[in-house]
Amino acid sequence: MPAANTVPMRGFRYYDLIVGGMVAVLLCSNLIGAAKVCTFTLPIIGAITFGAGNLFFPISYIFDDVLTEVYGYARARRAIWAGFGGLLFATFMTWAILNLPPSPLEPFNAKLQPALEITFGSTWRIALASMVGYWIGDFANSYVMAKMKLWTSGRWLWTRTIGSTVVGEGLDSLTFYPIAFAGIWSGQTMVKVIAFNWTMKVLVEVVATPLTYAVVGFLKRREGVDTYDPATHFNPFSLRDEGEYRVRT
Repeated sequence: MPAANTVPMRGFRYYDLIVGGMVAVLLCSNLIGAAKVCTFTLPIIGAITFGAGNLFFPISYIFDDVLTEVYGYARARRAIWAGFGGLLFATFMTWAILNLPPSPLEPFNAKLQPALEITFGSTWRIALASMVGYWIGDFANSYVMAKMKLWTSGRWLWTRTIGSTVVGEGLDSLTFYPIAFAGIWSGQTMVKVIAFNWTMKVLVEVVATPLTYAVVGFLKRREGVDTYDPATHFNPFSLRDEGEYRVRT
């Protein structure tokens, strides 16, 4: 743990940019290609099939890891709520636009409306599953990340980035797929899809570990802080600024 002194809460130069990136990845991964299924054939393993959105969604967890590690659980909690609010608004906006009556005076609407419905017209179950899975998974990820930082005294960053992702992405998958597809998929298919997507998301985190180290190191140096949460209230519904901001020396 670096030599440190507790300092009062203050503004940060890069915090808003990280939050913006996290929300952008969350919205794009849920709206762009979420319904597209891709198949790749790999040596030895053979064909693997997955939802296109799952390839990018784990990046939001990397942002969550960075926020918790550098700025603390309380600041990450604000970012998670910002992402949840953005996802909720995007869901409402999608529903409203799809249900607005298209003008019969515009011939292109005859092609546009069906295309919009196919691309963005997910069922209410999938929309609900996305929001609930994200909320549970991200808060679990941030909580585990903050707690493991205390347990390890700030050492071994890789253990908490990967460990928190195993828990967070696991809860996300275990929440999303049953809500979205229970009664539609067989139990065997459900288990296979959950296991595969969980594994793939964790592997994305593992591969991105060197980048996470680089970003965390840069932010700690430029912001001049390294945040711990020894007395933080981990209530996800609180928006209080907490955490022990320590000056790096």
